[in-house]
Amino acid sequence: MPHADLKYSDDLNIDAPAILAEIEETILSHDNGSGACKGRAYPAAHYHHTHILIEVSMLSKPHRDATFTDRLITELERRIKARLNQPCAFSLAVRYSSGGYVTNLHQPG
Repeated sequence: MPHADLKYSDDLNIDAPAILAEIEETILSHDNGSGACKGRAYPAAHYHHTHILIEVSMLSKPHRDATFTDRLITELERRIKARLNQPCAFSLAVRYSSGGYVTNLHQPG
């Protein structure tokens, strides 16, 4: 299950839920077995330049090679920038984690 974090200066007028949905759709279009993407958005009240930082984390898998990553980054950048309506510093990272990672749905009780 991928994760996406948006960290941005709160002077940006963005639709964070729409960007997170765009990220999920993009990942699924490149890897339909990836599953839902957990997304979080963190507006920063204190910052030193208008910016957005997008960090996507996925499990390392054989088909997620350099070519896959380059294509995914290119498409994510295009689709996210299409949703930005003002100038800002833009950073995007796609990272892979290997073993030592647990993910499941916790049901209390």
